[in-house]
Amino acid sequence: MKRIFTRISVLALFCLLAINVAFAQNITIKGRVIDGDDKSTIPSVSVLVKGTQTGTQTDATGAYSISAPANATLVFTYIGYVTQEVAVNNRTTIDITLLSSSKELEQVVVVGYGTQRKKDVTGSISSVKGEEIEKFAVTNPIAAMQGKVPGMTISNAGSPGSSPTVRLRGIASTKDADPLYVVDGLLQDNIDYLNPNDIETIDVLRDASSTAIYGLRGANGVIAITTKRAARGKTTVNFQTTYGIQHVNKLIDVVDAAGFKKLYSAALANAGAAPFDFTNYNGDTNWQKEILRNAAISTNSLSISNNNEKSTTLVSLGYNNQDGVIKYNNYQKFIARLNEEIRITDKIKIGADLTGFHFRNQPTENVLNTVIRSAPIVPVDNGAGLYNLMPSFQRTSVGNAVYNIERNRNTSINRGYRFNGSLFAEIKFLKDFTLKSTVYTDLGFNNTRSYTPLPYTVVNIGEGTTPTSTFLDPTARTSVSQNTFEGRKYQQDHTLNYDKVIKEDHRINAMIGFTSIYTSSTTLSGSRTDSTLKVPFDSNLWYLDVIARDNITSNGGSGAEESNAGAFGRLSYSFKNKYLLNATIRRDGSSRFAPQNRWGTFGSVGLGWVVSDEDFFKNNLKGIDFLKLRTAWGRLGNSKGVDPNLYQQTVSQASTAVFGENVYPAVDYTYIPDPNLHFEIVEGFDIGLDLRALNNRLSAEINYYNKTTDGILTSFTLPGENKTYFTNLGKLTNKGFEVSLGWSDKVGEDFTYNVSGNFSYNKNIVNSIGNTSNFQIIGNGGANLTETGNSVGYFYGYRQVGIYQSTADLDRQAHLPTSLPGDIAYEDINGDGVITPADRTYLGTPFPPYSYGLTLSVAYKGFDATIQGQGVAGNKIYTQRRTANFAPFNYESNRLNAWTGPGTSNIEPIIDSRGNNLLFSSYFLESGSFFRLRNIQLGYTFNNQIFNKVGVQKLRLFVSGQNVKTWSKVSGYSPEPQVANILGSGADNGVYPIPAVYSVGLNVTF
Repeated sequence: MKRIFTRISVLALFCLLAINVAFAQNITIKGRVIDGDDKSTIPSVSVLVKGTQTGTQTDATGAYSISAPANATLVFTYIGYVTQEVAVNNRTTIDITLLSSSKELEQVVVVGYGTQRKKDVTGSISSVKGEEIEKFAVTNPIAAMQGKVPGMTISNAGSPGSSPTVRLRGIASTKDADPLYVVDGLLQDNIDYLNPNDIETIDVLRDASSTAIYGLRGANGVIAITTKRAARGKTTVNFQTTYGIQHVNKLIDVVDAAGFKKLYSAALANAGAAPFDFTNYNGDTNWQKEILRNAAISTNSLSISNNNEKSTTLVSLGYNNQDGVIKYNNYQKFIARLNEEIRITDKIKIGADLTGFHFRNQPTENVLNTVIRSAPIVPVDNGAGLYNLMPSFQRTSVGNAVYNIERNRNTSINRGYRFNGSLFAEIKFLKDFTLKSTVYTDLGFNNTRSYTPLPYTVVNIGEGTTPTSTFLDPTARTSVSQNTFEGRKYQQDHTLNYDKVIKEDHRINAMIGFTSIYTSSTTLSGSRTDSTLKVPFDSNLWYLDVIARDNITSNGGSGAEESNAGAFGRLSYSFKNKYLLNATIRRDGSSRFAPQNRWGTFGSVGLGWVVSDEDFFKNNLKGIDFLKLRTAWGRLGNSKGVDPNLYQQTVSQASTAVFGENVYPAVDYTYIPDPNLHFEIVEGFDIGLDLRALNNRLSAEINYYNKTTDGILTSFTLPGENKTYFTNLGKLTNKGFEVSLGWSDKVGEDFTYNVSGNFSYNKNIVNSIGNTSNFQIIGNGGANLTETGNSVGYFYGYRQVGIYQSTADLDRQAHLPTSLPGDIAYEDINGDGVITPADRTYLGTPFPPYSYGLTLSVAYKGFDATIQGQGVAGNKIYTQRRTANFAPFNYESNRLNAWTGPGTSNIEPIIDSRGNNLLFSSYFLESGSFFRLRNIQLGYTFNNQIFNKVGVQKLRLFVSGQNVKTWSKVSGYSPEPQVANILGSGADNGVYPIPAVYSVGLNVTF
């Protein structure tokens, strides 16, 4: 019996092993993934064999195929849908239906040294996907974000390679209001080196609670960029390219030759001067058209990615080429990037991210101010290849713009190189702990060489009895200059993270960390002008040693270094996924300040309540899918805008003295230091709600904020001194609200559409400047003023109330002692019966208090279309280009309506050079409100089955137009607010045009 039992046991064990082996063998499982709501197929769903790194993705038809053990479990994951696990059970066909969840709530956002579910966020964070950036033909990714994020104001610049100016929730500092950029963890001041097509997501952290963990760097908001990684379980090759033509749709409306002759003759007559002889000036030149052109722009990107069981690799190459709309202006950008991750075990991984960047910039002379002031009566040349000089009345102030561009064409070589990279190691241990260490470096090298060639022979057109002649300056000499810049940054981050879910109700994420950053830079410059040797037009000779040292020489150089260090921690806790707590703390220090003032403690607290998960809510309000109320407070510092070691005294060369035959050099203090100088303190309070309703078709986000900056870093001149004093002085507040709305829906099986919009309002108020007395800070020669009770850098001047029509008007109205009929009439603000500087008043703000954006997108089968608009309102633009009076210049067309006698105009003053009419007043201000069609795009994605035989997974063609139409009353090239100079913003001096771009593009994936 025992022997029989033994044999039966062995046989049973053998059968069990055979069955187990049979089930352990891999089989091929195929199927399709379907949306549970509309029954459409879902592409790009991640299909992973649970417990392994083996995975794949569904194709454009929702189909997948994967090899897995017969007893395995498949995990289906897709953002916006509930993750589903399915046991294979020896099946070879498994079709899956995924249930939709709110995409916005399930997505992961960057929160500072980590990520967090959108659902658990208690601050104000907005996300923009990389695919939205790719729709624009731009060389800087931030330029494509206008109108996409509430509370985010972006002012683009039209010149190739230029960086936009970004403001988040107003102006929090009078020295530096630029946000902090965080690229995959590396803290940056700009992202010029990034390839727009390399971006996965951009998260904009706007409130103090979200940015407090960055300590002294996050006061102006944080823009966190996450670059692309390889998709799991597949090898992919992607190529994207766009080619576009840039065109300036709107020129500044200046008068033609007939208009100029009329107005200049009137000006001379009104001044009692002799008329000008126009006999030889028979031109009718539109100087703007002579120097502007249609310019090409192209963006190109190639990426190769692979993800296998043990490693992930992505290599990308980018090339952008942008010609400027001013002739001969060009910018080229080359980017190479490598991202590598190696999974040593399922708990240990290491990785690297390396980016190389090279740019070539061919600048051109900025002649925009010249062309709008040049007299149109002058032909460009004499028809025989010689350029004409301007008339005598403007020859010393205005040159022939075409001559200047041609003479200085290709005389500058500007090259830059930048390398940044990171290495990290991550270890998971004790199930819930993750230790991660990352080291970064960022190295930059810029070199510029320029050359001043000899002038051309020019034509001096005769006036009156003076005959026409040719002229060549015999005293002109060639010169060369060289400039070099080196910048170095080293950063390290070390974090320990604890992530635990306890009994399904308690979700805890805690993190502590340490970080440090060291930066340094050096510059060297020199120039030499020849006295005997004429340097030829050969770039190989544009070096300082070509010209002997005893020639005219100038040299310069500078350098700086600083360091920052901080320790931080964060606690995130949720109870039953509906009661939320987020808290951060950071101890941070900066070498920019004296040792006793370097360190500060910062932190934040945020609370959230998912009301829609409460039983009383579910039982009474059926149409609302999700409602979260949240509030947050944060305290942080701002060290930006301060030169390193500014608290220390420095000296510079001053006057020399001669005693007998000896010359004694002297030095003097550069500025007056404040040994108590410290960082600004920023505190912010937020309250908001997030809403999803009507089966997640309707989405809404509403925020109110109040942010105060105390101890504003300010420079001014003390009474009786001629040196700058830099100290902490004053307090300012930004408060406002933001609204985002969206609607997504589907009609039938093939038509989908999405409508979204955002609106924001910000009010900036200076609460105080100084402790015992009220200072006024002047900007842009007095056009801007910063003082208690108004916004930073508001426009300050006289308010125009009309034109003095007659001497009777002068008798009835307050006026300046020198006012005459035809002059601008100013408002008597203080009512004392005369116009004096005391009658200057608030005229508006250069910073738009209102901003908004609208987007409509539709898709039908393979077709897709997007229309995006963006605008601002409530700000003013100062037409400073119209105020120059050091020579007679060309006139803008508004001057054709100038006053010529009683009743002829109550807006435009007499054509004259009277100083009364050049005082800064509301006459020189225009409404900065505008609405612009930022992007119109139509695309078609081919059914991948057509190209499957050649291995093409996706092929999309598109055409688009950027900045195609603008509704604005601004008379300049662009209505975008000029806000880079905080204390003197809003001035239009003939800014570089922002062109419309008409482009075609291709996106293909293998």
